[in-house]
Amino acid sequence: MQSSTAVPSPTELHRSLSKVTERLARELASPSQAAPDWSEYEWTIARAVAAMHGISPLLSRLLPWRGPRTWTAFLDEQRTHTRARHWRIQELLRSIDRKARETGVAAMALKGAALHQLGLYEAGDRPMADVDLLVRPPDVQRTADFLASLGFRQSGRTWKERIFTPADDDSAAAEFGEHAANSLKIELHERICEKLPLYLTDVSESIFPPRPTPGLNGYPSNASLMRHLVLHAAGSMAFQGLRILQLHDIALLAGSMSDADWKEIAGPGRPHPPMWWAYPPLELTSRYYEAAVPTSVLAALREDCRFVLRARAAKKSLVEVSYSYLWVKAFPGIEWSQSIGELLGFAASRVRPNAMHMDQRKRDAASQTWAKQAEWSRLSQGRRILRWLTSRQTRPATMHAINAAFARVQ
Repeated sequence: MQSSTAVPSPTELHRSLSKVTERLARELASPSQAAPDWSEYEWTIARAVAAMHGISPLLSRLLPWRGPRTWTAFLDEQRTHTRARHWRIQELLRSIDRKARETGVAAMALKGAALHQLGLYEAGDRPMADVDLLVRPPDVQRTADFLASLGFRQSGRTWKERIFTPADDDSAAAEFGEHAANSLKIELHERICEKLPLYLTDVSESIFPPRPTPGLNGYPSNASLMRHLVLHAAGSMAFQGLRILQLHDIALLAGSMSDADWKEIAGPGRPHPPMWWAYPPLELTSRYYEAAVPTSVLAALREDCRFVLRARAAKKSLVEVSYSYLWVKAFPGIEWSQSIGELLGFAASRVRPNAMHMDQRKRDAASQTWAKQAEWSRLSQGRRILRWLTSRQTRPATMHAINAAFARVQ
């Protein structure tokens, strides 16, 4: 048995990450009756994988087997923290709803909040790192103003959202997994989009209710929520950031979809543009949750997907498109390009990132724990390119979770 206190070589780590990630994904989808026959080292890797993929609380409730004491204690602890954080988030959502009504702003609470509202998760099941809100562009400033009245200030901005954090809270987040005391963060969106991989794919008009009312609104339909979950999964897959939890979200919602919902996704005369990006996430979901997506829907979406993308997606494992993939890739997600022009533009953007990308890289290096601790985060672009050409570089976020898991058992 290998020592649980020593992080092994990257090559050995990658093998173990692949093995453990695959097993935990299948256990979540269809739990077996017996615990895996893993070494202490592999159980430590399992804690890192469960934390990275956001599935620790669900495993705590759904697995019929217990495993080693350290594993069981970790899962139960994560569920306790997630449940406590859930109630804090619910209180925050009530405050946002009240303020939005007072100011006449129509908003949406996205993804995890909506899944909870549908009753698909129990309190403590699903981690939520932040509260995602969607408003129309003309309402962004009014929303920022009422968030300020709730004690939040804008602390960052990306191409995708504005980030609001508590104005009087400078406490550090927990190093590993979920913690009830971690600060609540709000990500304010004025559109729902993903880079796939260079150009934006925007589905905002199919997400926002056609006749919203002031306060928090729900998605117009389950199909609308599914469209958002699948687009978010596609964006995550393109940049190797998918979590097992995202597949579980899709599978749970799929179980609540009616024939009319599926027709809105892939039926004849569908009211929205074809979802060319939907086949890879739904095909991957179907590998673990076999009956979740109707075969007719998969077949229709497969026809909407370009040959190169669907062929590459069918060959890629969950590990290759997720946080469990250990290596930095020079051109992640290039197969999602929809034209030669986009492919070349994406490649150029990876070699010579724009100013916004470089600024975000600097902010991450200064503020994110996983980036602070990694030499990679401080390398110049030229040295990064040299690393791409001469060696295999481990991903800082993945290594941070692994190192934190091993540190807990020392």
